[in-house]
Amino acid sequence: MTAQHEVDEAKIRRHIGKIAEGLQDKDLEGLKRLYATDIVSFDVQPPLQHVGVEAKLRNWAPVFTSFETVTYEVRDLTLTVGDELAFGHAFARLGGTLEDGTPISGMWVRVTYCLRKIDGTWLIVHDQVSVPLDVSTGTGVIDLEP
Repeated sequence: MTAQHEVDEAKIRRHIGKIAEGLQDKDLEGLKRLYATDIVSFDVQPPLQHVGVEAKLRNWAPVFTSFETVTYEVRDLTLTVGDELAFGHAFARLGGTLEDGTPISGMWVRVTYCLRKIDGTWLIVHDQVSVPLDVSTGTGVIDLEP
């Protein structure tokens, strides 16, 4: 890995960490700065894809209205960094306290991030969140731990 790739990897790790900060602070504008305007997101909630940064933010908005406090953890982030493109995968868990005071520990999901360096700044251009599927029942398996 070149010295520049090491610098870029550190920047990307901080960038991914800002997702947790934006969620915990309920800061949609802060989150918006992390994504390319034309992001395509495959999240666990319908529809099959969310296209554009405004669609991605609409996907996050219910978190802010449902939770009084938000926690977000990313674990085991692995990155591959090139000159203009990078991708990574990790486990993530969203939790917190609901508006009625109920604590939610959340479930672990699998996340893939694709980033592109745009005008010198790394931005998320694609993400995909998934849960393993129990093929025999057609339901997601949400009680697994990394």
